[in-house]
This record gives sequence, structure tokens and C-alpha cells, in this order.
Amino acid sequence: MKNLVIYYSRSGENYVNGKITDIKKGNTEYIAEFIQKNFDADLFRVETVREYAKSYMDCIREAQKELDHDERPALKHELSDIDEYDNIFIAGPCWWGTYPMAVFSAIEHLDFSGKKVFPIMTHEGSGMGHCESDLKNMLKGAQFVPGLAVHGAEASASEAKVVSWVSRNL
Repeated sequence: MKNLVIYYSRSGENYVNGKITDIKKGNTEYIAEFIQKNFDADLFRVETVREYAKSYMDCIREAQKELDHDERPALKHELSDIDEYDNIFIAGPCWWGTYPMAVFSAIEHLDFSGKKVFPIMTHEGSGMGHCESDLKNMLKGAQFVPGLAVHGAEASASEAKVVSWVSRNL
């Protein structure tokens, strides 16, 4: 069984426990690395050509505009196919109830038929939002496991939680 983690993560200004603070590493990156380390997964980091604003408040305004217009931001690197993978982890922060639109840029052209999909959200109170239904509407033919929501402020200390969830669902 081959595993792939497709993820978007934001460092710098973030909303953490009710205030905006600077973080050195994005919360979702911790989750991706825990899966890589414990389950021999390949990582694909979603990176946009046009970077989001450094200011958290400006960034979330940009993210809302992208969502409202169903935009697909251009990516620095594309995944051409996922044929060699059995399990696909799709991880990102919860922006306006779903993944950043860049995650959809990365996955919407791929064939998920017969793949097992693991939705993961880091959040500051919104849980999974509607990301699971968004994925199910987009990724026809995939088999989905119940998603995992990780409180962003606790992401760096969530390895046991992540490993337990993956182990139960593999």
C-alpha cells in the first residue's frame, strides 16, 4: 500500500486560540509530517504561484474572494497522476468552511477511482466544516474514511491522535 499526503499549510501570521500570532511552521505541515514519518507516505505540498498576503486578515479576505468566485489558483507544481497510490490524505486548514481553493486546484483533475481518501482539517473552532461533502462531490469513485479535525493550536502535539486515526482507518 502506497500513501500520499496532499496538503496546504500556512506559516507566519495565523489565528491561534483567539488571537493573531506568528507561527514558524504551519499547523497542517505537522500533520502531514506525522503521516509521512509513521506511514511511509510521500508528501505533495500545495504551493500557489501568487502567494497569499502575509497579513492574516488580508489572507482570509483573499481566501473568501477565491471561494466566492470558485477560483482555482495557479500552482507552482502540479500532480500529474496518483495511479501508484492506494491511500490519499488531503489535508489543509479550514478556510471559510472548506479547504483553501488551491487544494482543489491540486486535486480536481486527478482520477480518484478506487482510492481511499482521508480528509484532514486543521482549524481554530470550525472542525471539518463542509470539506468532506466538498470532496465527495468532486472525487467521484473514491472511498472515504471519516475525516479528522485537529485543533490548529494543538497540531504540533497531535502525533498520537493522528497515528491512531490513520491506524483505525487503513
